Parts: sequence; C-alpha cells; structure tokens
Amino acid sequence: MISYPPKILIAWGEAISGNKPIKEWLLANGYKELGLFVHALNNQQEARDWLMKNKFPHLMAVIRGIEGEEKAVKWLEQYNLKPLAKVALAGDGNQVALNWLIENNHRELAVIAQKIKIVKDDIEQRNNDVHSISPD
Repeated sequence: MISYPPKILIAWGEAISGNKPIKEWLLANGYKELGLFVHALNNQQEARDWLMKNKFPHLMAVIRGIEGEEKAVKWLEQYNLKPLAKVALAGDGNQVALNWLIENNHRELAVIAQKIKIVKDDIEQRNNDVHSISPD
C-alpha cells in the first residue's frame, strides 16, 4: 500500500490539481513517483514507462483503472491494494468507491480521487472537443 504521511498525500493532490511548484518539490524531494504520476496521468508516455520500470506498477494500475481498464482494478485488488483500486474507480466516477474511501478513513485518497476525476474529465473534454487542439 502507498504509505505516505498525510501532508505528502495532500501535496500529491495539489500537484494533480496543477500546482507546478509542489509537483517540482515532490520530484526533487524523494517523491519522484508521485510527481511523475501527474505526468503519467496527463498521458506522458515517458512518465508511464518510468513508473513501470522503477517498481511503481501500482501507480500505473491506478491510472489504467481510471481510464476504465477493469483488469488494472482487479490487479490492485488481487495484490491487496484495495484503497488504490477504489481510487481508480472513484477517479473514473464511481460514487460507491468514493464513499468507500471516506467510510474507511482514507479521506486523503478520496480527495486525490476527486482531483484525478477533474483532470480525467478535462482531458476527455479536450479530446472530444472538435474545436480544440489537444496539447497531447
């Protein structure tokens, strides 16, 4: 399971929301995987590859789960990473999973899941908007 102090989880959530100085702080201060998660969430293939090559497949599985891959969520559950499986589901809009995080005292992860959903929805909107050019 991800075992980070609450303040690091809060920083991760802020980085997901677009706070670049906090993301850079995570990258430079021993939490590179959390900073690169933000890049991977935004479809940067190099960051996705780094997570897999550097023993953070669980973070990549969260992203794949957010993208709707049921196999990724099942993999997280199989390896006893139920809170992360719920983050993936909640990040994909599953209210039951979000409620589970809150009811099981994973409030920081619930906030992270909500922030992830906002980013995911924004990416989908840009990709589906015929009047915009995606920066990806």
